[in-house]
Amino acid sequence: MIIRINYFKREKEKNIGYRGMIGVLRVKNENHYSHTLNFTAMKTHPFFYLLLLVVIATTTSTQLFAQTDSETFHTISGTVRDAGNKRPVAFASVFIPGTHTGTVANLNGSFTLKVKKNLDIREFAISHLGYRVSKFSISDHQGKSGEFFLNPHSIMLQEVLVRPLDPRELVEGALNRVKENYPEEPYRLTGFYREAIKQRRDYISISEAIIDVYQSSYTSRISSDRVKIIRGRKSGDVKDVDTLILKLQGGPTVAMLLDIMKNPGILISREMIDFYNYEFLDIVKIDEKNHYVVGFEPAVILPFPLFFGKFYISADDLAIAVVEFSMDLSDKKKATRNFIQRKPFNLRFSANNTSYMVSYKKIDGKYHLNYLRGELEFFADWRRRIFRTRYNVMFEMAITERTTENVERFSARESFSRRNILSDMVPVYFEDGFWGEYNYIEPEESIESAIEKLNRRIEGSK
Repeated sequence: MIIRINYFKREKEKNIGYRGMIGVLRVKNENHYSHTLNFTAMKTHPFFYLLLLVVIATTTSTQLFAQTDSETFHTISGTVRDAGNKRPVAFASVFIPGTHTGTVANLNGSFTLKVKKNLDIREFAISHLGYRVSKFSISDHQGKSGEFFLNPHSIMLQEVLVRPLDPRELVEGALNRVKENYPEEPYRLTGFYREAIKQRRDYISISEAIIDVYQSSYTSRISSDRVKIIRGRKSGDVKDVDTLILKLQGGPTVAMLLDIMKNPGILISREMIDFYNYEFLDIVKIDEKNHYVVGFEPAVILPFPLFFGKFYISADDLAIAVVEFSMDLSDKKKATRNFIQRKPFNLRFSANNTSYMVSYKKIDGKYHLNYLRGELEFFADWRRRIFRTRYNVMFEMAITERTTENVERFSARESFSRRNILSDMVPVYFEDGFWGEYNYIEPEESIESAIEKLNRRIEGSK
């Protein structure tokens, strides 16, 4: 299908420098006319660096991501829901107990799990913070889509260290204890990063990378974190695209901004605390430790959207151990204005759902960045056309190693810039021998399983 946008002026593609810019949307027609769009937010709100999208109208195509593997795998698909309110449970873990095989539900609670038949495994499990682990029979659910319900898991208040349970005070206490609870010295982190883009149910882009991160102190006034790509790869086994190509700009460098305790202006800070109402929701166990669950929602109307979410705050030391949040899209016109500064008249863009999560791991008395994930669902369509197309953009990162030895900040030249696009730069970082037999990407595979495979590959090569 060829998209003709005849009124575009002929000009070179370009990125317009703009503080607060969260991406560049380039639209091309068959004659290579182009129009540059800036996705921008308020100049003072850094959160919108997390939604760096590049969209290109084009006529190029690649292969369809599809495999006939019913003879090799059991395939279980469905949606994870809260047993009480029947709402989807975003980012629930779906896994085979005692193994590294698993996946993560998306922001709508949907998942697909593939299990090798020769493993003779009979059940899988689903878990999420604040819910009991539930197990299900593979034979009862293979080859069909279903709904899987999780029951909330609460803790008796008598089991918990007594603290004033005013939710706002808990959040203020967490903000006041950043110095005590998070690293005060620079670290070098090693991690595994993945990003994927789906058009409807089909993948149109999948990229992965092993990264090093220079992480400055959590008490630094200005974050000087930098990310360096060690190795990268992408899947060429993706769907034909004949209208829009989406690319995620900034990759792991932008993903690091989700570390909200390091970048308080992203979500919550002392200056932003009055923007939200707080509610004490529950007490749950994380790593056998009690955590208060504090919900938050917008209390004021601002020129840019705020968020709904939950803080999981340690009952022992008031550290924020996990955060889950999503953008308030009740005013979709306002949200869309923050995403797009200008665009062609006949291209429409509408954010439908967002979801973000970041977790920390306590090591030697300090909470360290452990895992983060973000997902955006939106619709794009051209005016005067009947159908609109759904897209899902996902990124996630798991930290596997941390050290304070020989920590030096990477130079700007070897660092991955917020303007870079990982999928375009993979040839620079790809080394076929490094990936060995794991030279393909399983998009539904959990990041833990992917890391385990790479660890076995690295150990085997020594």
